[in-house]
Amino acid sequence: MLIRNDETYTEKDFSHGQFKEEEWRGATFLRCRFGSAFMEELLTSGCRFEECDFTGTALNASWHVGSAFTNCRFRGANFFVAKFEECKMVGSDFSEASMDGITLAGGDWSYTNLRQVSWSKQSLRGVRFTEADLYEAVLDKADLRDADLTRAHLAKVRLQGADLRGAVMDGVDFKSFDLKGVRLDTAQAVALARSYGAKVN
Repeated sequence: MLIRNDETYTEKDFSHGQFKEEEWRGATFLRCRFGSAFMEELLTSGCRFEECDFTGTALNASWHVGSAFTNCRFRGANFFVAKFEECKMVGSDFSEASMDGITLAGGDWSYTNLRQVSWSKQSLRGVRFTEADLYEAVLDKADLRDADLTRAHLAKVRLQGADLRGAVMDGVDFKSFDLKGVRLDTAQAVALARSYGAKVN
């Protein structure tokens, strides 16, 4: 099926579709299904996906600029070397997704399920992760400077050598993860001390 720019698609089934190397601009997809579709090297620009299902979809080397994927399901999807620039991913579920080599340039990943994601040495600078679930995520040596981690769930996350300077960490439970080797700024160090009962003047 040919996807037309600026067109709206509601509850369409694109499962197993072949969309490799296509370019989609300004299109809107509402509650559509893309299960096991082939979307390698797909370019989306200014597109909107709401409550869509991408279970098992191949999104390898796809590139998304200013697109929104809100409350979507990406269980088992493959994002190898995919790139997201200033995208809105709010409320989406990435359970068991393969995200090796992914690039995030800004954007809003609030309320997402990113449990056990492996983003070692990844640049996540300035990305918004408000209330995101990063349980057991591997973020060793990740650049999280200026990221928004407000009330993010960081239990058992690995952060060895990560840089958190400038990150917003309001409501984060510092006791739920190991901070060994993590770079903090003064405000974060004070918040950490207070979380352990210290009185800081």
